[in-house]
Amino acid sequence: MLYQAYQASTDMMLPVRALAGFALSAHGAMPNLNGHAVRNMTAAYELISRARLTHTRPDYGIRSVMVGNQEVEVTEEVTHVTPFGTLLRFKKDVETAQPRVLIVAPLSGHFATLLRGTVRTMLPEHDVYITDWHNARDVPMSAGRFGFDDYVTHLIEFLEAIGPGAHVIAVCQPCVAALVAAAVMAQGDHPAQPRSMTLMAGPIDTRVNPTKVNELAKSKPMSWFEKNLIARVPFRYDGAFRKVYPGFVQLAAFLSMNMDRHTKAHRDLYDNLAKGELEKAKVTKDFYDEYFAVLDLTAEFYLETVRLVFQEHTLPLGELDYEGRRVDPSAIRRTMLLTVEGERDDICAVGQTLAAHDLCSGLRPYRKRHHMQPGVGHYGVFSGKKWESQIYPLVKNVILASD
Repeated sequence: MLYQAYQASTDMMLPVRALAGFALSAHGAMPNLNGHAVRNMTAAYELISRARLTHTRPDYGIRSVMVGNQEVEVTEEVTHVTPFGTLLRFKKDVETAQPRVLIVAPLSGHFATLLRGTVRTMLPEHDVYITDWHNARDVPMSAGRFGFDDYVTHLIEFLEAIGPGAHVIAVCQPCVAALVAAAVMAQGDHPAQPRSMTLMAGPIDTRVNPTKVNELAKSKPMSWFEKNLIARVPFRYDGAFRKVYPGFVQLAAFLSMNMDRHTKAHRDLYDNLAKGELEKAKVTKDFYDEYFAVLDLTAEFYLETVRLVFQEHTLPLGELDYEGRRVDPSAIRRTMLLTVEGERDDICAVGQTLAAHDLCSGLRPYRKRHHMQPGVGHYGVFSGKKWESQIYPLVKNVILASD
């Protein structure tokens, strides 16, 4: 009933939002009405009209980048596609071949466009691909299941499609799957195993400095997660009857962790709109347009991730199997490793990603690097000024050193 209740409340709010949108348009058609009271009303109408979640992927919006001193057009090219995900390439027409990089996006309630800034920073000097995950709500039951092993399989298939010599950058949750994929490929001496692997703010070993998120995952039995957080997709969608972990549930969890900050942001947005400070308002609106775009996870992927990564710690304990075979990260010998953590990260704490170095014991010391970025939280590791000015140069150097 969880999904049905959400859908019913969304449907009930639809006419209210539509009325607010109509009033907003009406005020926009009368620019002479610009008094203090009118601006306050217009700001209120806009906030009401925006009070919604969306379930389709936003546009990446990257049309061009500067390569050297030349502006180069960027086009999105589908390289490989399955029912659950697309390998998307940001294609550029450049004369010199650039290092090929697969950015592995989280499958945790938001679309891969959350890494738009990461992509934009990488593009001028790299041939960038991304794992563009699909909304499970829109995947028919006939497509079958998608669990943790399937995620790893997708990464291997994507690297095969890119070809030998690619580099991997995994952000947050998929650091575990990326490390597993690299280990599996190394164990099989796969020709497309990555030349370098950058793991950023990922839960490799959540026994290290456990956060509130980690503690919540261990505080309940798996039966509780399945009973309280899993729902079936309503009949009206392509994925009807598929069991999912709804994106709106994950968003609610994220919001609750920083409710004061989000409340203040919307109060500030109201003030900015009322005062006509449209540039400031646009920054906030752009952020929440992305933040409120949610996707559903398959129930099996969510539950297996909670159990394998956060409850049983199977990878750091050497007990994780992939398709019935034990995963051995020490088999990785030709992939350069960089781990990056944020000093103020309250989702993946300091030390949790660094744990990958102990697991990759087959790597020589010169093939392993670590960086702890002062003054940033979780999102600051892969977006924002410090990502661009301090973290990205390290990532680029690791790629160059191993290319």
